[in-house]
Amino acid sequence: MNTRALLPLLLLNAAVPSFADEPKAPTLALGAKAPDFDLPGVDGRNHALAEYASSPVLVVLFTCNHCPTAQYYEERIKQIAADYGPKGVALVAISPNDPESVRPDEMGWTDLGDSLEEMKIRARDRGFNFPYLFAGAEAEAVSLAYGPVATPHAFVFDRERKLRYVGRIDDAERERFVRRRDLREALDALLAGREVSAPASTKSFGCSVKWSDKKAGTNEYWAKLAKEPVTVELADASALQQLRINRTKEGKFRLVNFWATWCGPCLTEFPELMAMHRMYRLRDFEVVTVAANYPDEKDDVLKWLQKNQAVTKNLVFADTDKYGLMEAFEPSWTGAVPFTVLIDPAGEVVYKKEGSIDALELKRTIVKTLNARKPW
Repeated sequence: MNTRALLPLLLLNAAVPSFADEPKAPTLALGAKAPDFDLPGVDGRNHALAEYASSPVLVVLFTCNHCPTAQYYEERIKQIAADYGPKGVALVAISPNDPESVRPDEMGWTDLGDSLEEMKIRARDRGFNFPYLFAGAEAEAVSLAYGPVATPHAFVFDRERKLRYVGRIDDAERERFVRRRDLREALDALLAGREVSAPASTKSFGCSVKWSDKKAGTNEYWAKLAKEPVTVELADASALQQLRINRTKEGKFRLVNFWATWCGPCLTEFPELMAMHRMYRLRDFEVVTVAANYPDEKDDVLKWLQKNQAVTKNLVFADTDKYGLMEAFEPSWTGAVPFTVLIDPAGEVVYKKEGSIDALELKRTIVKTLNARKPW
C-alpha cells in the first residue's frame, strides 16, 4: 500500500478530484512515431513496444487507479480490448503517475492508490484483459514522451506506428451520456484502411497526471496538515447513544472505531483508519475514535492520538462502568476490541466488525456507499 497513507494529510480547500492542469510536456503530434517503452506490468513481467510489432493497430492508453473518471472507463476499456483484440488491435494501458505525488484528498473516490502493487490488485479484481503497465517516477520519461494530460488519454498508432488518433475514448465519462465513441471510430477507420475522420485529435478529460515534481508541493501540504490540533473528550452513555444514532444535520456517514491503548490489533490497524479519514473526509464522511480506556488514562490516549496525528473526533470512556457504556452504543456488541461500525446518515449500520478490519474491504464499502448516495 502507499506509505504516504500513514502521514498527516488532507488539504481542507481541495474538495474535488484535481483535473488536468497545464501539461508538463507537449502531447505527441499526429504523424509522430510511437515512443519506445519497456515497463513492468501487473502480470509480473516487462512489456516493450516491440512486443506488439505484429499488430496492425496499437492503442497506448494512459490511465490509473485513483482517478474517478478513469474508473468510469474501466469496463469500456475492457470491452474495447475484447471487441478489437480478435481484429488485431493491441491495447496497452500505462499508469503515468508517481504514487508518492498523489495526495490523499485526491483519493476520495478510490479504494486503491497508484503503486504497482495496488495496480495488481485492481487488475485482478476488475478482471483486466489487457496489459497494465507502471511508469512511475523512475520511468517517467516514457510518459513524458507521449505527453498525456489527463487520465484516461488514448494514443492510436497504425501499422508503421505513426500516431493517427489522440485524445478521449468517448465524449462522456458516464456512459449513458455518450454521443460519440471517438476511439472506436478511429479503430474502425484504421482497420478498414481509411483515414481517421476529423477530429483525429481531441481533448481528454480526467484527473491530471501526477508527475514526480508534484511531490515537493505535497510535502508542504503534509507539513501544513501536521499542524492541525489533536484532542480527546470524555464520552458518557448519553454521548455514545447519540453517536450511534448518527442524526446530524451534516448527513454524514460515520465510521466509529472502539480501541484501547493496551490492544495490539487496535494499534496496528489505527493508521489505516486515519488514512481513511484523510482520504474521504472531504466527502460526506467522518471518523470517530472511542478509546475503551478508563477516564484516568485519558493522557495516555491523547499521546497515542498525537503520535498518529489523529485529527478526527476522539472520545474516551467517561465512566468506569465499561459494560454500561458498551450497552449504550450497541447492545449486540460482545465486548471485543477493536470494534468498528459504519453508520449511514439514517442511522443504519452499513458495516460492522468485531476484531481487526480488512482495510481494503472497508474502503470499498465506504466508496460504494458514498457513491451510491452522491455520485460526482
